[in-house]
Amino acid sequence: MGTTFQGELNGSGLRLAIVVARFNESITTRLLAGAREACQQHGVGADDVDVAWVPGCFELPLAAKKLAESNRYDAVVCLGAVIRGDTPHFEYVAGGTAGGIQQAGLETGLPVVFGVITPNNMDQAMARAGGEKGNKGFDAAETAIEMANLLRSLRPD
Repeated sequence: MGTTFQGELNGSGLRLAIVVARFNESITTRLLAGAREACQQHGVGADDVDVAWVPGCFELPLAAKKLAESNRYDAVVCLGAVIRGDTPHFEYVAGGTAGGIQQAGLETGLPVVFGVITPNNMDQAMARAGGEKGNKGFDAAETAIEMANLLRSLRPD
């Protein structure tokens, strides 16, 4: 039987960067609070978490890629909120953001985590930013910690 690789939720010794979109700041600050809570809960030191603010979600991938390329972090978390409106703008921003974040991770080999919520309205956004549906910022930080540990275990000795 082969080897099983699995990441752990142990942030001790990890350095994380969090990139946060300022657009829809009433939501994204809540996502950031959730991400910080997850980091604290899983042992990432407060001084080992850096935060970069960008104007909106479309700018998340570039900032995330630059942070990932800096070799200072074990993972990068991208947080934002794209709320559906009456025009196709939602699809362009949400799709471009998702693809860009994925591309940043694939090109750098570092976990670049998608923590962008895409609700239909503000009530759904609030529910996912610390409300009845939890906090997707918290979830994204946990994913980053787990993936950083998984990638460490996959390195050749």
